[in-house]
Amino acid sequence: MVIGACGQVGTELVLELRKKFGAEKVIATDIRQPENEELKYSGDFFELDVLNKDALYQLVKSQNIDTVYNMAALLSATAEKNPEFGWKLNMEGLFNVLDLAREKHIAKTFWPSSIAVFGPTTPKSETPQDCVMDPATVYGISKLAGERWCEYYHKRWNVDVRSIRYPGLISYKTAPGGGTTDYAVEIFHKAILEGKYISFLKENTMLPMLYMPDAIKATIEITHCEAELVKVRSSYNLAGFSFTPAQLGAEIAKEMPAFTLDYAPDFRQQIAESWPGSIDDSAARKDWNWHNDYSLNDMVKDMLLNLKKAYSIA
Repeated sequence: MVIGACGQVGTELVLELRKKFGAEKVIATDIRQPENEELKYSGDFFELDVLNKDALYQLVKSQNIDTVYNMAALLSATAEKNPEFGWKLNMEGLFNVLDLAREKHIAKTFWPSSIAVFGPTTPKSETPQDCVMDPATVYGISKLAGERWCEYYHKRWNVDVRSIRYPGLISYKTAPGGGTTDYAVEIFHKAILEGKYISFLKENTMLPMLYMPDAIKATIEITHCEAELVKVRSSYNLAGFSFTPAQLGAEIAKEMPAFTLDYAPDFRQQIAESWPGSIDDSAARKDWNWHNDYSLNDMVKDMLLNLKKAYSIA
């Protein structure tokens, strides 16, 4: 079962899980009805609020769920506008699913963390798996607290919980969900439709990113690998490549020479400056054989190719 199935990651996760395991084996849930046609019609969908523990329990029991992907969250930029609800959704939703696992109603669960757990005094370059974490946002604080609770539930009750720290995620299939790295998706749409983009981050703001196919691959791999391979029960660092808005703009301009990029930093700049510029994900590569398939250049070409098809542009 995927909770938060209508989100940026949830949508593509459901579709890939259905492709891999069969549509009849994968239940999609969200607080709202799906807009994605393929998600809507490719398998079962149920409206569910992850904060409603009784409804969550009833659905898990009625559908004989053994694995839960809990993707419901309020992301960094959105949570800063509504911090109380950001904390409530991100933490209580996690507890509701962890308790189902502790009570043996499900066998295992995946819960995503984020590079938002890092903060101003975290090493900025090749941020290690274990280091100072002093998040500066409600989203980051909730994710850091969630990591500690995941590890606690594993140590105290042997809950099989698995997690990775997502960097910025880039996708042509689904819209971004209110995060600080959203510019790296918006820029492609604007490049194709208008030939220009105004970035809400400064030109030299380096952030770690990952192409969505790699993020989905990692999510499924860690959830379905042998339990003894998962050595970290808080959350694994994960990375693909790092770039600045200027570097991404230059890559796009190689494919679209007329493309122009300007800058008008907003409140998200301060959030971005509290995060690392690059990530050391060697623990994930060593423990469960993680590797990314896409480079920055591969990603740019694939994004432009698929978005041009979507917009019916030759």
